[in-house]
Amino acid sequence: MNTPATFVSLKHRNFRLYFFTQLISNSGNWLTNVALTLLVLKLVGSGVSVGILVACQYGPILLLTAWGGAISDRIDKRKGLLLTQSLEMLQSCALAVLAFSHHPSIHLVYVIALAGGVLLAFDNPLRRSFVSEMVGPDEISNAVVMYSTIVNFSRIVGPLLAGLLVTSVGFGWCFTVDAISYATVIGGLLAMRPSELFRNNKRGAKKGAIREAIHYVAASKPMWASFAMLALIGIFSYNFTVTFPLFTRDSLHRSTHVFTALFSVYGIGSLVSALLVAKRSLVKLRHIIFGATGLGISMICLSFSPNLLVALISALAVGMTSIIFTTASTTYLQVNADPEIRGRVLSLQMVMTVGTVPIGGPLMGWLADHHGGRAPLLLGGVAALVAAVIGRAMA
Repeated sequence: MNTPATFVSLKHRNFRLYFFTQLISNSGNWLTNVALTLLVLKLVGSGVSVGILVACQYGPILLLTAWGGAISDRIDKRKGLLLTQSLEMLQSCALAVLAFSHHPSIHLVYVIALAGGVLLAFDNPLRRSFVSEMVGPDEISNAVVMYSTIVNFSRIVGPLLAGLLVTSVGFGWCFTVDAISYATVIGGLLAMRPSELFRNNKRGAKKGAIREAIHYVAASKPMWASFAMLALIGIFSYNFTVTFPLFTRDSLHRSTHVFTALFSVYGIGSLVSALLVAKRSLVKLRHIIFGATGLGISMICLSFSPNLLVALISALAVGMTSIIFTTASTTYLQVNADPEIRGRVLSLQMVMTVGTVPIGGPLMGWLADHHGGRAPLLLGGVAALVAAVIGRAMA
């Protein structure tokens, strides 16, 4: 298959199956994420309640993802994904049943979200490390970027679809559509050709596997710097499912449609940026520092937006710069980490980015409740700039 440089990894049949089915499923995931946020705002209405939701969704990642990465390093990733994706489909079905009830319990919403977080802790390291097994060594960097376009495209489609479904047919159908989307991923995994995978030699279970990964990261100063930046930005900056709806409601004084539009514009910026960097190898620490700097400036601009138009433009910039930072961080680890330990290193990265949300989410919700919807975005922007300074100092 002859493909342009931007899409070179798609020449592999297995990766094409993975790419297009994950595109559908991730759109369903973002549909559920946004619908859950709106449901909690409807049931409770406070910023802290949204923070508790994201703590339930991502708290297990902080505690379990490192072990999920260790497991992903020694099992058949395709078979592991078949299990986790099937269980996540059942979780979406449970949310649909709850949402279709006349009086959904906020406590049950939190419990089901927590169950989904446990599954995500094991599913995410599998999905991310599986990318490098579907393409050749020279195409890993491009495959990482192409995989990021899946997430970024879904940030456009998912929120828009959530806004449409919530206001027309209700929350239950959002979760139903998400459950159906998992069937495409399961079908794609079953249709893959195992003989065409670029598998690494498996290692048996080893005591201290997580500790080995931590020591491995600590031994590399640039890698350690990237993790320090990830931790700071993860806690204070990457809380958009909390900060965007509260900013829209409390500062712009708008409702569901504007929030979903703002989030979709953020997704458009991420997608455009991902496509622009697809042909470039962002494998240096300086690329991570550049992304953090741009993210900080754009978030500060968003926090001071005087109207919706400026907010949309700033959200576009936040999306573009955030994907540069994320892609540079992930590509650096994918390319530079030893293949035998890559899954564990990527799982530690996941802990620093998504796993820190349970700390930052409630904090940002409290900050918005007491100081307005602009305050969390401003703090997140300043934190990203501080992270860039730290990265430069440790480079």
